Amino acid sequence: MNTTIETVDDYINNFSSEIQEKLNTIRKIILDNALDVVESISYGMPAYKTHKKPLVYFAAYAKHIGFYATPTGHIAFAEELKGYKQGKGSVQFPIDAPLPFDLITRIVKFRVNENVEKFNKN
Repeated sequence: MNTTIETVDDYINNFSSEIQEKLNTIRKIILDNALDVVESISYGMPAYKTHKKPLVYFAAYAKHIGFYATPTGHIAFAEELKGYKQGKGSVQFPIDAPLPFDLITRIVKFRVNENVEKFNKN
């Protein structure tokens, strides 16, 4: 992978067209469902914030796409995510299987609502 990644486009363009399509779909889901989202590269992967708080991250690997919605996003959808390999605040979607775009959409919306609630409390 190119070590001079500065934008999400740079990141996505380092992958095959098949992987680019999946990453671009995840990106579109985030951009379509998070108003005023800030897109950047953090920890070497696409990162998104709302209200200056982390929303979600994603990254492509040899055998999976990692999706990071902090622990709360994964805890709230634990039942639906139980068929996937997981870590604290992460889930691995196999690269050779269809991605659960509906589930990703619902997780993003959940995280957006969490950030709005935190913002409104302050």
